[in-house]
Amino acid sequence: NKAEADPSVTQSLVNLGTASSFAVLAGSAITNTGTTTISGSAGGDIGVFPGTALTGLTSVSVSGAIHLGDAVASLAKDDLVTAYNDANGRLPVTRIPTELGGNTLTPGIYDSADGTFQITGTLTLDAQGDPDSVFIFKTASTLITASDSNVNLINSAQACHIFWPVGSSATLGTKSYFAGNILAMTSITANTGAMVDGKLLARNGAVTLDGNTITNDFCVASIVPEVPEEPVVPEVPEEPIVPEVPEELVVPVTETETGGQLPDTSANFYEVLLIGSVLTLIGAIGWRNRKRFG
Repeated sequence: NKAEADPSVTQSLVNLGTASSFAVLAGSAITNTGTTTISGSAGGDIGVFPGTALTGLTSVSVSGAIHLGDAVASLAKDDLVTAYNDANGRLPVTRIPTELGGNTLTPGIYDSADGTFQITGTLTLDAQGDPDSVFIFKTASTLITASDSNVNLINSAQACHIFWPVGSSATLGTKSYFAGNILAMTSITANTGAMVDGKLLARNGAVTLDGNTITNDFCVASIVPEVPEEPVVPEVPEEPIVPEVPEELVVPVTETETGGQLPDTSANFYEVLLIGSVLTLIGAIGWRNRKRFG
């Protein structure tokens, strides 16, 4: 079965504040049995406030710090209360059956008619390719997962973006695999061998562990594709400006006419030639006369 919340509403991440670095946080006490490992890139801290009790610590491997009744745990508890109220008050809500196992759900906010959720078999959460997608499952009462149950994340779904505000208490079955951040009003119990990808945060009661593995990792940031820069188009050089030549500097070109006719511009040359011929003739006549009568 596949259920979809209102796709027109995009939910923002629930802000856990300083509680983000806590993989386990309780109100009254933390109790551990067996070998438990607590770690994660977002922080492997554990803490209790206002209580201070932590038992079974010798068989717990903790990558972060331990805060028992101190100011750090107190601030984290305040931030947990704020985050719980935020997640529990989110709208709009899609109502689905109590049994989540066997279903595939898309991002959104869900609750059930009877105020409880349970997981038997596998619940698949499909982020549809968006790693920023948020899932919120609100219960007025309890959250119970069966032994060997599983929360399967596909298509970029991330445990750090899944929130379970539980009105009373949550119980994780033996050797089950759970994904998300449990924000319980009262208590949380992780039975033998249960694995958690996320956080176990209880406001008022205790967190009980039994040979569990709890991993509190950062979300993988979505990658925003870079918009390629427009290619630079080289500027086309303007045509060189040819300066105008003043008219007085322009030398006229004389065309040569064909057919034995000289151009009009040669009139002065004819006159000079004619005068020269006449003078030559006169000189010749004078020379002959002088010779005859000389």
